[in-house]
Amino acid sequence: MDTEAQHPERDRSSPSSEPGDVPHVAEASEEAEERSRSVFMSLVSRLPGGGLTLTFLLCVGAMLLVSAFVVQPFQIPSGSMEPAFRVGDRVLVNKLAYRFGSEPQRGDAVVFDGSGYFGDADYIKRVVGTGGDRVVCCEGGGIKVNGEPVDEPYLYPGDAPSQVPFDVVVPEGSLFLLGDHRSDSRDSRDHLGQPGGGMIPVDEVIGRADWIAWPIGHWTSLERPDSYARVPEPGGAHG
Repeated sequence: MDTEAQHPERDRSSPSSEPGDVPHVAEASEEAEERSRSVFMSLVSRLPGGGLTLTFLLCVGAMLLVSAFVVQPFQIPSGSMEPAFRVGDRVLVNKLAYRFGSEPQRGDAVVFDGSGYFGDADYIKRVVGTGGDRVVCCEGGGIKVNGEPVDEPYLYPGDAPSQVPFDVVVPEGSLFLLGDHRSDSRDSRDHLGQPGGGMIPVDEVIGRADWIAWPIGHWTSLERPDSYARVPEPGGAHG
Protein backbone atom coordinates (compact mmCIF):
# COMPACT_ATOMS: atom_id res chain seq x y z
CA MET A 1 0.00 0.00 0.00
CA ASP A 2 1.26 3.45 -0.91
CA THR A 3 1.79 5.13 2.45
CA GLU A 4 2.20 8.50 0.74
CA ALA A 5 -1.46 8.29 -0.19
CA GLN A 6 -2.39 8.48 3.47
CA HIS A 7 -0.68 11.83 3.86
CA PRO A 8 -1.89 14.21 1.08
CA GLU A 9 -0.20 17.55 0.76
CA ARG A 10 -1.93 20.51 2.32
CA ASP A 11 -4.36 22.33 0.01
CA ARG A 12 -2.22 24.49 -2.25
CA SER A 13 -5.17 26.92 -2.49
CA SER A 14 -5.16 27.59 1.23
CA PRO A 15 -4.32 31.09 2.28
CA SER A 16 -0.60 31.83 2.35
CA SER A 17 1.13 32.42 5.63
CA GLU A 18 1.39 35.88 6.98
CA PRO A 19 4.75 37.60 6.39
CA GLY A 20 7.21 36.60 9.06
CA ASP A 21 5.50 33.28 9.88
CA VAL A 22 7.95 30.35 10.44
CA PRO A 23 7.02 26.75 9.41
CA HIS A 24 6.28 24.48 12.39
CA VAL A 25 9.46 22.42 13.01
CA ALA A 26 7.67 19.40 14.51
CA GLU A 27 5.29 19.25 11.55
CA ALA A 28 8.15 19.42 9.07
CA SER A 29 10.01 16.66 10.94
CA GLU A 30 6.94 14.42 10.90
CA GLU A 31 6.53 14.90 7.16
CA ALA A 32 10.21 14.10 6.55
CA GLU A 33 9.94 10.98 8.73
CA GLU A 34 6.88 9.76 6.84
CA ARG A 35 8.62 10.33 3.51
CA SER A 36 11.69 8.38 4.71
CA ARG A 37 9.52 5.51 5.98
CA SER A 38 7.64 5.47 2.68
CA VAL A 39 10.86 5.28 0.66
CA PHE A 40 12.23 2.52 2.94
CA MET A 41 9.05 0.42 2.69
CA SER A 42 8.96 0.97 -1.05
CA LEU A 43 12.50 -0.42 -1.34
CA VAL A 44 11.64 -3.39 0.87
CA SER A 45 8.54 -4.16 -1.22
CA ARG A 46 10.76 -4.39 -4.30
CA LEU A 47 13.06 -7.02 -2.71
CA PRO A 48 12.42 -10.66 -3.68
CA GLY A 49 10.22 -12.04 -0.92
CA GLY A 50 9.47 -8.59 0.49
CA GLY A 51 9.14 -8.76 4.28
CA LEU A 52 10.60 -12.28 4.38
CA THR A 53 13.83 -11.00 2.83
CA LEU A 54 13.94 -8.13 5.32
CA THR A 55 13.54 -10.60 8.20
CA PHE A 56 16.37 -12.71 6.78
CA LEU A 57 18.64 -9.68 6.45
CA LEU A 58 17.89 -8.61 10.02
CA CYS A 59 18.68 -12.12 11.28
CA VAL A 60 21.97 -12.16 9.39
CA GLY A 61 22.83 -8.73 10.79
CA ALA A 62 22.05 -9.89 14.32
CA MET A 63 24.22 -13.00 13.86
CA LEU A 64 27.11 -10.89 12.59
CA LEU A 65 26.84 -8.60 15.60
CA VAL A 66 26.80 -11.55 17.98
CA SER A 67 29.82 -13.09 16.24
CA ALA A 68 31.72 -9.82 16.34
CA PHE A 69 31.10 -8.96 19.98
CA VAL A 70 29.71 -11.91 21.97
CA VAL A 71 30.28 -15.47 20.72
CA GLN A 72 32.30 -16.54 17.71
CA PRO A 73 32.58 -20.06 16.23
CA PHE A 74 35.97 -21.54 15.35
CA GLN A 75 36.89 -24.86 13.79
CA ILE A 76 39.71 -26.96 15.28
CA PRO A 77 42.24 -27.48 12.46
CA SER A 78 44.72 -29.89 14.06
CA GLY A 79 45.23 -32.42 16.84
CA SER A 80 47.37 -30.12 19.01
CA MET A 81 44.65 -29.84 21.66
CA GLU A 82 43.52 -33.46 21.78
CA PRO A 83 41.86 -35.13 23.55
CA ALA A 84 39.72 -32.14 24.71
CA PHE A 85 39.40 -30.73 21.17
CA ARG A 86 39.38 -33.00 18.14
CA VAL A 87 40.08 -32.14 14.52
CA GLY A 88 36.92 -30.69 12.96
CA ASP A 89 35.26 -29.74 16.25
CA ARG A 90 33.42 -26.41 16.15
CA VAL A 91 33.99 -24.47 19.34
CA LEU A 92 32.13 -21.39 20.50
CA VAL A 93 34.45 -18.74 21.85
CA ASN A 94 33.18 -16.42 24.55
CA LYS A 95 34.42 -12.97 23.53
CA LEU A 96 33.05 -11.34 26.67
CA ALA A 97 35.00 -13.60 29.05
CA TYR A 98 37.89 -11.17 29.37
CA ARG A 99 36.04 -7.89 29.07
CA PHE A 100 35.24 -5.53 31.90
CA GLY A 101 38.50 -6.14 33.78
CA SER A 102 38.71 -9.95 33.64
CA GLU A 103 41.84 -11.64 32.26
CA PRO A 104 42.77 -15.17 31.17
CA GLN A 105 43.38 -17.61 34.01
CA ARG A 106 45.71 -20.61 34.25
CA GLY A 107 43.98 -23.62 32.75
CA ASP A 108 41.77 -21.67 30.32
CA ALA A 109 41.67 -22.81 26.69
CA VAL A 110 41.90 -19.60 24.68
CA VAL A 111 41.77 -18.61 21.02
CA PHE A 112 44.22 -15.88 20.05
CA ASP A 113 45.72 -14.10 17.06
CA GLY A 114 49.22 -15.49 16.62
CA SER A 115 50.29 -12.98 13.94
CA GLY A 116 53.87 -11.96 14.59
CA TYR A 117 54.23 -14.48 17.43
CA PHE A 118 53.27 -18.01 16.35
CA GLY A 119 52.24 -17.36 12.73
CA ASP A 120 49.64 -15.48 10.72
CA ALA A 121 46.61 -17.34 11.97
CA ASP A 122 44.33 -17.86 14.96
CA TYR A 123 45.33 -20.57 17.43
CA ILE A 124 43.82 -22.40 20.38
CA LYS A 125 46.07 -23.34 23.32
CA ARG A 126 45.87 -23.71 27.08
CA VAL A 127 47.09 -21.01 29.46
CA VAL A 128 49.84 -22.46 31.68
CA GLY A 129 51.38 -19.23 32.98
CA THR A 130 50.15 -15.65 33.37
CA GLY A 131 52.00 -12.41 34.05
CA GLY A 132 54.74 -12.83 36.67
CA ASP A 133 54.55 -16.65 36.82
CA ARG A 134 57.66 -18.79 36.72
CA VAL A 135 56.98 -21.94 34.69
CA VAL A 136 59.51 -24.78 34.87
CA CYS A 137 59.72 -28.20 33.23
CA CYS A 138 60.52 -30.92 33.87
CA GLU A 139 61.81 -31.19 37.43
CA GLY A 140 60.26 -34.30 38.95
CA GLY A 141 58.85 -35.24 35.56
CA GLY A 142 56.18 -32.54 35.38
CA ILE A 143 55.49 -28.82 35.20
CA LYS A 144 55.78 -26.47 38.14
CA VAL A 145 54.21 -23.04 38.28
CA ASN A 146 55.63 -20.74 40.95
CA GLY A 147 57.18 -23.80 42.57
CA GLU A 148 53.93 -25.79 42.78
CA PRO A 149 53.70 -29.09 40.81
CA VAL A 150 50.75 -29.09 38.44
CA ASP A 151 48.76 -32.21 37.61
CA GLU A 152 47.57 -32.02 33.99
CA PRO A 153 44.68 -34.46 33.48
CA TYR A 154 43.95 -32.95 30.06
CA LEU A 155 47.26 -34.16 28.55
CA TYR A 156 47.07 -36.50 25.59
CA PRO A 157 47.38 -40.09 26.87
CA GLY A 158 51.01 -41.19 26.88
CA ASP A 159 52.42 -37.69 26.35
CA ALA A 160 55.11 -36.28 28.60
CA PRO A 161 54.58 -32.71 29.89
CA SER A 162 57.40 -31.70 27.53
CA GLN A 163 60.29 -33.30 25.71
CA VAL A 164 62.16 -30.00 25.93
CA PRO A 165 63.07 -28.55 29.35
CA PHE A 166 62.38 -24.86 29.99
CA ASP A 167 62.48 -22.33 32.79
CA VAL A 168 60.67 -19.07 31.99
CA VAL A 169 59.21 -16.08 33.76
CA VAL A 170 56.12 -14.73 32.03
CA PRO A 171 56.20 -10.95 31.47
CA GLU A 172 53.32 -8.90 32.82
CA GLY A 173 50.49 -8.64 30.33
CA SER A 174 51.51 -11.86 28.57
CA LEU A 175 50.67 -15.57 28.57
CA PHE A 176 52.66 -18.81 28.34
CA LEU A 177 50.59 -21.25 26.27
CA LEU A 178 50.88 -24.99 25.60
CA GLY A 179 48.89 -27.50 23.60
CA ASP A 180 47.34 -30.47 25.39
CA HIS A 181 48.83 -32.86 22.84
CA ARG A 182 52.39 -31.86 23.70
CA SER A 183 54.08 -34.16 21.18
CA ASP A 184 51.96 -32.69 18.36
CA SER A 185 51.80 -29.02 19.32
CA ARG A 186 53.83 -26.00 18.30
CA ASP A 187 53.39 -23.57 21.16
CA SER A 188 55.31 -21.24 23.47
CA ARG A 189 58.11 -23.80 23.83
CA ASP A 190 58.95 -23.56 20.14
CA HIS A 191 59.36 -19.79 20.17
CA LEU A 192 61.38 -19.18 23.34
CA GLY A 193 64.39 -17.86 21.42
CA GLN A 194 62.39 -15.67 19.07
CA PRO A 195 61.07 -12.09 19.43
CA GLY A 196 58.48 -12.12 22.17
CA GLY A 197 60.05 -15.18 23.78
CA GLY A 198 57.12 -17.42 22.92
CA MET A 199 54.74 -15.30 25.00
CA ILE A 200 51.43 -14.00 23.68
CA PRO A 201 50.15 -10.57 24.78
CA VAL A 202 46.82 -10.73 26.58
CA ASP A 203 45.53 -8.14 24.09
CA GLU A 204 45.84 -10.72 21.29
CA VAL A 205 43.38 -13.11 22.98
CA ILE A 206 40.09 -13.29 21.09
CA GLY A 207 38.22 -15.16 23.79
CA ARG A 208 37.83 -18.30 25.87
CA ALA A 209 36.63 -21.59 24.37
CA ASP A 210 33.55 -22.30 26.48
CA TRP A 211 31.56 -24.80 24.38
CA ILE A 212 32.04 -27.49 21.78
CA ALA A 213 28.99 -27.10 19.55
CA TRP A 214 29.66 -29.60 16.77
CA PRO A 215 29.50 -32.48 16.11
CA ILE A 216 26.37 -33.00 18.16
CA GLY A 217 27.79 -36.12 19.77
CA HIS A 218 30.71 -34.10 21.13
CA TRP A 219 28.60 -31.21 22.46
CA THR A 220 29.85 -30.12 25.85
CA SER A 221 30.31 -27.11 28.09
CA LEU A 222 33.95 -26.59 29.01
CA GLU A 223 35.10 -25.95 32.55
CA ARG A 224 38.43 -24.63 33.79
CA PRO A 225 40.38 -27.56 35.32
CA ASP A 226 41.20 -27.22 39.00
CA SER A 227 44.81 -28.29 38.39
CA TYR A 228 46.07 -24.78 39.14
CA ALA A 229 44.00 -24.15 42.26
CA ARG A 230 47.02 -24.61 44.58
CA VAL A 231 49.43 -22.52 42.52
CA PRO A 232 50.58 -19.52 44.60
CA GLU A 233 50.64 -16.06 43.12
CA PRO A 234 54.00 -14.75 41.85
CA GLY A 235 56.24 -13.83 44.77
CA GLY A 236 54.70 -16.50 46.99
CA ALA A 237 56.43 -19.38 45.24
CA HIS A 238 58.15 -22.15 47.11
CA GLY A 239 60.29 -25.19 46.28
